This record gives sequence, structure tokens and C-alpha cells, in this order.
Amino acid sequence: MRTKIVAGNWKMHLDVNESKTLAYAISEGISGIQTENTRVLIAPTAVNLQAVVNYEKDARIEIAAQNMHQAESGAYTGEIAASMIQSIGVNTVILGHSERRTYFHETDEILSEKVHTALRHGLEVIFCFGEVLEDRRSNKHFEVVSLQLEKALFSLKPEDWQSIILAYEPVWAIGTGETATPEQAQEMHAFIRDLLQRHYSEAVAQKVPILYGGSVKPANAKAIFSQKDVDGGLIGGAALQSEDFVALIKTIQSV
Repeated sequence: MRTKIVAGNWKMHLDVNESKTLAYAISEGISGIQTENTRVLIAPTAVNLQAVVNYEKDARIEIAAQNMHQAESGAYTGEIAASMIQSIGVNTVILGHSERRTYFHETDEILSEKVHTALRHGLEVIFCFGEVLEDRRSNKHFEVVSLQLEKALFSLKPEDWQSIILAYEPVWAIGTGETATPEQAQEMHAFIRDLLQRHYSEAVAQKVPILYGGSVKPANAKAIFSQKDVDGGLIGGAALQSEDFVALIKTIQSV
């Protein structure tokens, strides 16, 4: 049985005090519920990582970084190395988010380098991927997702997948007015799992968690989290409201 995961990506929001306040509110919100089969992660902006790590004492809440550079070190002003993330007690990093791909032109080749660097340093990777609206409308969504995974991840060894969490982002369903149904989420997640089975093995395919990252909210969470191949969510906007984020955690516990 795969562990359920609710991961909150705070993006470029919240100053240090707001970050600590939200972390505390989430901790308080889950204080009365059992979370043995659910991992809860929060990803503050890089400048607040250390403060939240030092402040958050609830062992059930893990801290993740939002990004890292592929190089070990060097003259890369403004960037963060894997060793720096690890040195402050953070063991998970989000890579390949649609915003990194779109605004910072991160290619599958660059992301492959980042993943290999992260794994060399013992970091767990939440790897994001997904198609845009044009891909979906032209019925190329399966092809796009397949190529993204193949170029970025299929050079990994089978044992490397123990440190990979996949996060499918239907970019076309985020802020476009379009809506992805739970059935569409399940269809893609099942396709991804089949892809892993064909390239690796049934064991790898069944063990790797696949999160859904398409605007999960308390109102639609139960329908999405109930899908067979959806193992949780990478949460954006709802992760910034403690009540909503805690509601998502409670929902995934109930399905």
C-alpha cells in the first residue's frame, strides 16, 4: 500500500513570520487526527526554509525546498545547491514545476541533471510534469507526458525510484477556466503507472506515489483522492490557508 501524501507548495508567498504562523496553524490543525499513513510536506520559499525548519517541531510535518541548481557549487548567483538544502535538515526538493519550466525555461535535459544531482546528495525528489492546454486540445497529452518522463527520469536506475515522487500537473486546468475531472486525473495517473511498468517493472510502478497537482481544493478533494491511482496532491493556493490545507489532509485520511 502506497503512502498518501499532501504537499503544500507555498511558492513566492509569505514572509518569515507569516511562514512560521502558517506552519504552526497546520500543526495545530492536525493535532487531533491520526496521520500514520499520510505524509504532510510544506515547501516555504528558500529564504524562509531555515527558519521554518528550526521553528516547526511537529515531526509529522516535513519541510521541502521548492527548487535547486543542478551544479554542485559555483558562480551561479542567486541559486541554491543540493548540499545547502541538505545541510539545514531538508531532505526533499520539488523539481520541474510548471512555473519553473515556463518562466525559467527549464528543459527536460536540465531537469534530468537536477534529479541526478539531488539523488547523489540523498535528497528525495517531487518531480512535476504535465501538459498545457494546447497539448490537451490537440490530444497530445499522453505523448507530452511520456516524453517529459522519458527525457528527465528514464535514465534512473530502478533503485533510484525509491526517492522519487511524481506530481502530475495538468497545466491546462490551472487558472484557465478549464476544469479537469477526477476521471481525467485517474486516466492520466493510470497511464503514468503503466508507463513505469513498461519501462521498469510492476514493482516500481506500484510503489511510486503519483500526486495530482491540478487545483485541488476541499470541494473537489474527495472525488480526486478517491481515484485508484491518485496518491495525494501537490497543493498550491489551498496550501496557503491552514483550514483548507488541514481539510485536505483530513479528506485523504477518509478515502
